[in-house]
Amino acid sequence: MILWCMPLPLSSLAHIYTARHQTPRRQTPRPHMRPQANKPLLLATALMGLLSACAPTQVVQMPTIQVEQAQLTGLTLASPALAHVTLRLRVNNPNPVSLNIAHIQGRLILNGIDVGEVSLPNVALAARGSVVQQAQLDLPVSLATASTWLGVARGQEMPYRVDGSFTADMGVLGQHVFGPYTLAQGVFKQPALLP
Repeated sequence: MILWCMPLPLSSLAHIYTARHQTPRRQTPRPHMRPQANKPLLLATALMGLLSACAPTQVVQMPTIQVEQAQLTGLTLASPALAHVTLRLRVNNPNPVSLNIAHIQGRLILNGIDVGEVSLPNVALAARGSVVQQAQLDLPVSLATASTWLGVARGQEMPYRVDGSFTADMGVLGQHVFGPYTLAQGVFKQPALLP
């Protein structure tokens, strides 16, 4: 819950204070007492109390990224050797404010092997909303990763995960960096592209 407070003009606060703490006219203060000297201090204390009561109490929750589909759409072994991958992602915002997610960077780990860097598109999310985003990736194929990609191209199931981080711009709640951590994970399951 976000607590919003409407600011009161200082004149109103001074009026409230005067009404509650004004010294009756018939009383004569003792010579050594100066009742007016403490008024600024008490007014400042009242203002600090009001400001602390109006401070935001919202705890920022981490947006989540789920992979709805991961598919190897092509494998080029000629120079430059590339694996063409399509990721369909669902990004969820559990927060009561809209946000923009940017700088989604990570590494794709396929069957325990780091196969390359992943850069995903920026996402604009409504409050408590979700968006389906599609990313096209062209990942380099090396001698160390060729056999793994060939296994996927031949229809073998391969576990994967994306480790990385992203920045969420939440407007009045500021910018928050999440990660590095495992953004998403799953298993490549698809018909064979190669015999």
